[in-house]
Amino acid sequence: MKIIDGAGRFTAPEGSDGNHWAEHFRVADLSVGTYSIPAAGVDDQEPHTEDEIYVVTAGHGVLVAGGQRAEVGPGTVAFVPAGEEHRFTEVTEDLTLLVVFAPAYGSRTGGAGAAAHA
Repeated sequence: MKIIDGAGRFTAPEGSDGNHWAEHFRVADLSVGTYSIPAAGVDDQEPHTEDEIYVVTAGHGVLVAGGQRAEVGPGTVAFVPAGEEHRFTEVTEDLTLLVVFAPAYGSRTGGAGAAAHA
């Protein structure tokens, strides 16, 4: 067993960054981190080469992905398949997302997944 400290807690971006990504745990088949976007912040992430699950732990916004749009808030769980364009918009309260990547973030080669999360 491993308790993953800090996962799902908001972390303010530094300087002029519009968001903050922190990886907390990694094994070959998955990784876990927290993605924080302050109110009115910018989500500039690129599609990843790994599947991902978002669990909203705090805040409110809109997830735009795969031609769909959904309001998200605490308790929302969303799946985004590898390669799908997606972004959080209309962030009205500091948005905190527990993120699970499978396989581990950036582990697949040949695509945007190896780039920065946000």
